[in-house]
Amino acid sequence: MDLIDVIKNRKSVRAFKSDPVSREQLEEILGLVINAPSAINLQPWEFVVVMGEEKQRLSRRLVKLYREKQISCSPGNVKPLAAQFSKRGAESFILMNPYLEKMGQEFNRFVNEGSCNFYGAPAAVIFCLDNAFSEARLVDIGIALGCFVLVAHHFGLSTCPIGLINAYEDDIKEMLNIPDNKDVVIGAAIGYADPQSPINEFKSPRDTLEHFVRWID
Repeated sequence: MDLIDVIKNRKSVRAFKSDPVSREQLEEILGLVINAPSAINLQPWEFVVVMGEEKQRLSRRLVKLYREKQISCSPGNVKPLAAQFSKRGAESFILMNPYLEKMGQEFNRFVNEGSCNFYGAPAAVIFCLDNAFSEARLVDIGIALGCFVLVAHHFGLSTCPIGLINAYEDDIKEMLNIPDNKDVVIGAAIGYADPQSPINEFKSPRDTLEHFVRWID
């Protein structure tokens, strides 16, 4: 598949089929992901891959925790957002909502419980970082995640990055036996998109380049 087509056509999927993804497929994808660049070739990323019944057990636990704690998805900003960022978030909600209405779903519950359930995907990848690294190395994790979603799309699989799981880090580390010195940075659902689900008709729009670039000649 052409790289430009992958970049243009990839989207976050929020409804997956139950069809399993094989370990061999995931090994091939992650084997390519680790070619991502990193500062002085530190390659700081670590992956915990959860599949099958263990993934279902993790999902059940996270959904239960969400219902108890009500920690919701948010951009995680520490200061009020500039108007253009808030506008984009509001537009995404407005555009997504008609698809959720077709499903009889309410936005907040769908997004939050869906995140904790990895939107029903048969597998999840937890991206971890040794806490000996500074926060600057989160950049490398982001680069690896970007490669991950593109490589998966190339092989006909769909993904959705899941940031909310970071709020339940202690529970995830306990369930998956992740050492204390490893930080849970982000997760990603991976599997085959459910073509029958209305939500998978939705793709978030992108602003024009002029809003992101300042040219200095």
